[in-house]
Amino acid sequence: MLRFIIQALVTAAGLWLSAKVVPGVDFTSTGSLVAAAVVLGLVNAVVRPIMVILTLPLTLVTFGLFLLVVNAAMIGLTAWFLGGFAVNGLWAGIGAAIVTGVVSWIAGSLFGEGERG
Repeated sequence: MLRFIIQALVTAAGLWLSAKVVPGVDFTSTGSLVAAAVVLGLVNAVVRPIMVILTLPLTLVTFGLFLLVVNAAMIGLTAWFLGGFAVNGLWAGIGAAIVTGVVSWIAGSLFGEGERG
């Protein structure tokens, strides 16, 4: 449970930074930002693995770049679920996916992945 909370906080930081640097990504309040991070975590845990499997041939043909579109779709799905979080268009979603991924990667390298099990 602690790992999920930490991941949600890192995701919230990534979404906050996305809203600051990517045009078309916005949130109305801190509560909606935290809710978006939690919902994105749940969407990534449930829907994303199915989408990755279904789009595997296209991902292989594009040498993995299509995963950016899958990640953008997960962020767009999160925005669709929540009223206080908005992503306007595919390019805004891709930008948010890149920024959130970089923030998550930096946090993982700073704080370590910990033991999985």
